[in-house]
Amino acid sequence: MPNHVHLLLYLSDDTVNLNKIISNAKRFMAYDIVERLRITDSDLLRTLAMACSENEIRKGQKHKVFEPSFDAKVIYSSDFLFQKLNYIHSNPVSKKWMLCNELTDYEHSSAGFYELGRPHAHIDIINYTTYWC
Repeated sequence: MPNHVHLLLYLSDDTVNLNKIISNAKRFMAYDIVERLRITDSDLLRTLAMACSENEIRKGQKHKVFEPSFDAKVIYSSDFLFQKLNYIHSNPVSKKWMLCNELTDYEHSSAGFYELGRPHAHIDIINYTTYWC
């Protein structure tokens, strides 16, 4: 999605801290985004710099790439899993976004994998839906 990400994560280790995983992911992605923007888009980089609060600047933050929070939902049933998976796959073709005509055509979606059995071009997807059924 242009301004957010949807993920279904399966954590096999109950001791893993989801907040820490998301925090680290955002930090490493932010570093990469800032480095790429230094080469390609100084206007956007200035916008991200101006988004930092005075307190964030005092702590050494130079750019605000991500919002500080995220919305996590624990999946306890196959019905809820498929509800969320369908929502994620339908999001790019919703009236608000219209990023493609067919949900299986959106490059950054797993819909082609689940609907057509097509491998994703950029990542390996593991079908954990079978775990719930």
